[in-house]
Amino acid sequence: IKVKVYPSSEKLEKKDQLAWKIAEIASDKSRPGGEQIEMVINRMIDNASVALASFNRHPVVSAREMALAHRRKKGATVFGVNSNIKVDCEWAAWANGTAVRELDYHDTFLAADYSHPGDNIPPLLSVAQQNKKSGLDLLRGIITAYEVQVNLVKGICLHKHKVDHIAHLGPSVAAGIGSMLKLNTDTIYQSVQQALHTTISTRQSRKGEISSWKAFAPAHAGKLAIEAVDRTMRGEGAPSPIYEGEDSVVARILDGKKALYKVPLPKKNE
Repeated sequence: IKVKVYPSSEKLEKKDQLAWKIAEIASDKSRPGGEQIEMVINRMIDNASVALASFNRHPVVSAREMALAHRRKKGATVFGVNSNIKVDCEWAAWANGTAVRELDYHDTFLAADYSHPGDNIPPLLSVAQQNKKSGLDLLRGIITAYEVQVNLVKGICLHKHKVDHIAHLGPSVAAGIGSMLKLNTDTIYQSVQQALHTTISTRQSRKGEISSWKAFAPAHAGKLAIEAVDRTMRGEGAPSPIYEGEDSVVARILDGKKALYKVPLPKKNE
């Protein structure tokens, strides 16, 4: 899909917007194959391993203590904590996402920009637990999230404008959750836009005096994406079109009003 900026006077139809194309992929009826399922299982093992390796690191301890202050009887689990103890899914995503990211040892994908697609797994896992989704539902959500993030990273460079790469993570998590929960296309479309709008931040987190925010940033994006999906499931909307609008992310933060990005996406049901 080609992504460029349109003035508000030239109404861009939903079906022609990047966020809608992402939502169509997330809401289609494609079935994961054997190779995809094996890939996801390996990434989940990898994520859990690096999370446990960072268990006693200070940012991870802080995130975990914050999460444990938000207990929920039928919520989600926190890595390394008794599984009978559960917390709100967004806070489990916060704690587990920080643990996964802290050591920088999980999977990496490099193209037009940087990314760690494994950052998608903690928020999706926590939402799956709280909503009692099946393993196959979770696998499907993770595959969707990977597909969306990897293709955004292929097509849109954030680093050029010193925007942190979690701006591709918010939309991919929202799409993955939408896929896992079998939400309709419009709900996913709105949540992708909200998630992008709320996860734009600068790369100063990776420059100068590097603080623990470098570990927290992806977990924060995952948490914000969960909250975005929650709101849109209640019927709330989002700034739109978030990629192509005249004051959008592309127009004001990335390549500007003359931008032209080409984002490769799979076809529906591919």
